[in-house]
Amino acid sequence: MDAFVEAAVADAHRREWAYVLAATVRVTGDIDLAEDCVQDAYARALATWPQAGVPARPGAWLTTVARRRAIDLLRRHSTQQRSLPLLAAQAETAGPAEAVLPEVTDDRLRLIFTCCHPAIAPEARVALTLRLLCGLTTAEVARAFLVSEPTMAARITRAKKKITTARIPYRVPPAGELPARVDAVLTVVHLLFSTGHTAPAGADLMRRDLVERSLDLARMLRALLPDDADVAGLLALIVLTDARRPARVGGDGSLVLLADQDRTLWDRPAIAEGISLVREALARRPPGRFALMAAIAAVHAEAPDWAATDWAEIVGLYDLLAAIWPSPVVALNRAVAVGFADGPQAGLDALDALASEPVLASYSYLAASRADFLRRLGRTGEARLAYSEALLLSENAVERDFLTSRLEQLDH
Repeated sequence: MDAFVEAAVADAHRREWAYVLAATVRVTGDIDLAEDCVQDAYARALATWPQAGVPARPGAWLTTVARRRAIDLLRRHSTQQRSLPLLAAQAETAGPAEAVLPEVTDDRLRLIFTCCHPAIAPEARVALTLRLLCGLTTAEVARAFLVSEPTMAARITRAKKKITTARIPYRVPPAGELPARVDAVLTVVHLLFSTGHTAPAGADLMRRDLVERSLDLARMLRALLPDDADVAGLLALIVLTDARRPARVGGDGSLVLLADQDRTLWDRPAIAEGISLVREALARRPPGRFALMAAIAAVHAEAPDWAATDWAEIVGLYDLLAAIWPSPVVALNRAVAVGFADGPQAGLDALDALASEPVLASYSYLAASRADFLRRLGRTGEARLAYSEALLLSENAVERDFLTSRLEQLDH
């Protein structure tokens, strides 16, 4: 296999999967069939590009091949009747919505609203969208949800069947239905960003393609719903968090913790945009979860250095967030903030209170956070065990290298 072509196909998968699949679904009206056709297109690329060369527009090439394959299969296997209910629903209902919102023409947004239909279980909406929109493997989606791969595979399969049996249309909903559907979509985009911001596995700390895709979709939603405080909050959260990207990895590729980052590398125009969006999102009473998370990011962004961080304010914001959106991960983040506000022993006590939480049992950040507080307390032996546990639970190479370096420091 030509290494250059293999890399080009892998890059096209990361960057173009969502575009190619969403465009192919418009032809098939059937998600499973569209996935098969897109996978065939990528396989064709591996076979064709070594001789023909990598096309100037790989996404367009893949879309053409996938759509042609879909049309061929529809004709050969007479599957038009199976696809007609979905396509008919699209033809009957997409027109009025797009007449009101003519700028919403992106197939990815149609695919997200299809996957986030109320008929689909909430946890399945996010999983299905990550699988279809991002091309993540079932194993990657399972890690994002902290569940087993077989559980996630069954969840995704059920969601796909629900789309078919419920004849869920492939469209952006009419304006009157949008508010009730937005939260599910925002949840999808947020998890998409989180998966890209720190990749659950792989050689790189982040997946820039997923971050860019989530930012693109958040801006698209902002254009669609300019007065929605939750949309403003999510966009603020993504913009403020991603503003720190240039400082997150050192010149040697190593992980740089927030405390050690060179803040002159942070994207100041992005921070200014994010803070403006936070103010807008917080104007709604009570503020939503994305506004509160964005406010926490804003506190970090506004601190001139680590020592100036207002940890008491961050703890207070986490208290508000936990009240409206209780989750083990929010509790974990709050416990870490307590450790920086009130000292490592207070943080360790707060973390140990979460030890029986089953969702966090395989979450590497719990062990890593405990290890850091134990290290700061001088409890070296216990810190070594906690770092070793975190290392066993982490599959991101950059994070693993960082944890290994911490262990080596303790040994010395």
